[in-house]
Amino acid sequence: MRAVLAALLVLCVIAVPAEASDNGLSIRPAMGWSSWSFIRRWPTEDKIKAQADALVSSGLREKGYVYVNLDDFYQKCDANGFVVDSYGRWAVDSAKFPSGIKVLADHIHDKGLKFGFYVTPGIAKNAVTANTPVEGTSYHAKDIADTSQTHKNYNCKNMYRLNFSHPGAQAFINSWANQMASWGVDYLKIDGVDASTIADVEAWDKALRQTGRPINFALSNNLPIAQATTWKRLANSWRTQGDVECYCGPGPNGSGFPLTDWAHVSSRFNSAAQWQPYAGPGGWNDYDSLQIGNGDQVGLTADQRRSHMTHWAMAASPLLLGTDLTALTSVDLGMLKNDRLIAVNQDGVAAQRIVNSGVNQVWRKRESNGDHIVAFYNTGTSGNSTVSVTWSQVGFSGPAAVTNLWSGASEGTVSSSYSATLRPGETRLIRARPNVQRYEAENATISQGTVDSNHAGFSGTGFVNYTNVTGSYVESTVTAATAGDATLTLRYANGTTVNRPMTITVNGTTLTRDFPGTGAWTTWANSTFTVPLAAGANAVRATATTENGGPNVDYLDVSPP
Repeated sequence: MRAVLAALLVLCVIAVPAEASDNGLSIRPAMGWSSWSFIRRWPTEDKIKAQADALVSSGLREKGYVYVNLDDFYQKCDANGFVVDSYGRWAVDSAKFPSGIKVLADHIHDKGLKFGFYVTPGIAKNAVTANTPVEGTSYHAKDIADTSQTHKNYNCKNMYRLNFSHPGAQAFINSWANQMASWGVDYLKIDGVDASTIADVEAWDKALRQTGRPINFALSNNLPIAQATTWKRLANSWRTQGDVECYCGPGPNGSGFPLTDWAHVSSRFNSAAQWQPYAGPGGWNDYDSLQIGNGDQVGLTADQRRSHMTHWAMAASPLLLGTDLTALTSVDLGMLKNDRLIAVNQDGVAAQRIVNSGVNQVWRKRESNGDHIVAFYNTGTSGNSTVSVTWSQVGFSGPAAVTNLWSGASEGTVSSSYSATLRPGETRLIRARPNVQRYEAENATISQGTVDSNHAGFSGTGFVNYTNVTGSYVESTVTAATAGDATLTLRYANGTTVNRPMTITVNGTTLTRDFPGTGAWTTWANSTFTVPLAAGANAVRATATTENGGPNVDYLDVSPP
C-alpha cells in the first residue's frame, strides 16, 4: 500500500492471537472517516462524496486513512418504521442518495478508498406486516420474527427481534449481507449491540464471511466488558463507551460545533485501562471518532487535541475522523499526518496505564523491536503539573536514547527516569530506546518451526516452537550502529530432560551452545554469548543440530558494541 504503512507492516508483523476474530481483517486498527460526528442525521450522496474527495486531496489517504463510512439516517422511514425492499431489508432514501449506494461505493473505490455502511439488529416492523419473503428461501418475515420483543434502534425504531432457532433468520441476515457485498461494502458497523444481541452479532459474523468479500466488522456502542472475549472472537472492533460527541452544539439535536469536549475525551482514559487486555491484531478497542481537523471550534484546545490523538494512538484505537474534512486547518492536518503518531497507533500494541495520580497519567507499551513508547498526560483543566516515571516502571533498566515523537527531536540519552512539566490538557509522547535491543523470535525468519502461545511466561505475542528436525532455525536481523563485539542473550525454554544444542552463526563466526532442560516449558532461561557485529544489518541464526530440534525461543536481547 502506501510507503509509510508498508514500512510499518514490515517492521511490526505480529501473529494474530487464536482468540481473536480469524476473518483475516484489521490486523492493524482501521483508519478513515465516519459521517456521524459532523454530518449526523443529514447524510446525502453529495456530502459523502465531498468528504471522500477531501480525504484524498488533503493527503490523508496517503497516510493510511482509507475508510469512508456512512453511518445512520441514510434510510427511508414511515409511521411504522423503516421502509423495506421486496425482501424485508431497509430501503435507502432515494431523495438523499439518488444514484444508490453502489454508485456511491464505486466513487469511493475509484478514489483508492474503502466504503463503510451501517445497520442495527433485527427485522423491520414493515417487513413483518407485509410478510416479505426471505430471499432465496421459502420462508417469510413472519416465520422468523419475534414480535414480542424489539431491538434498540436510534432512527426509525420498530425493529423486532429475530428468532434464530428458525433457519430463515440466518438466511435473512445472509441476504442482507450479500446485498451489501454486491454494493461494494468494505466495513460494516452494527449499532445497538449489548449482551442481549450476541446471537445477532454471531449471525452477522457468519453472514459477512459467507459473502466471500472482506468486510471489516465493527460493533457499537458502549459494549459490556463482561462479554469482551465474545466481541473479540466475533468482530474486528468494538465501542467501549457511549458517543464521544457532546451533543452540545447549537443545531438540532445538539449538532454543529463543538463536536465534543474534554470531558468526553478524557473519560476514555479509564475505559482504555480496563479494556487494554482485549486489544490485539484482528480486534481493537474502539474509543469512537477522532475529533481533530477543524481547530478550536471542535471544543478542544490544541493541547487537548494532541492528547486526544496521543491517547487513541497509544490505545491502538481505530482512527476514524469525525470532523469536516473539507475545512481542515493546517495545525490539525499536521497532527493527523504525523508519521510518528500513526506508527504508534499501527504498531499493533495497546498501551497499559502505569501512573494514575490526580491529573497525572503515564502509559507505556513496548514495540516488537524492543523500543518503549511512553505517554505522559496532565488531564486537568487548570494549572501545570509535573509528571514523572522511572525506566523500571516502564519495564527496563539502564540508560535509553529518547526521542520526542510529536516533534521528532532527539532528547539525548536519559539515565534512569523521565519527567515532563505539562500545561493543562497537554501530553508528552516519547520513544525510549534502551541500550539493550530486543528482537522477538515471533518476528524473525523461521525455518521449520511455528509461532505458538500455549506456554505462559513469554514476551511479546508468542514464541518459536522449533520443528523436531536437524537444521530448523530462527534468524533475526540485528542492526548495529557501529562494528564491534556485542553481547547477545537468547531466552529459551526446554521442557524435556534432553539437551537441545544449537549453533549460533553471525558474520562468519559460529558458536555451539547447549540448551539443557529448564524443568518445564513455562520455565524460561537465558543463554548469553559474545559475537562480532558489523555496522548495519547482521543476520543472527540459531540452528538446531539434532533431530530433537531446538528449544522454544522467546527473544534475543542485544547489547550493541
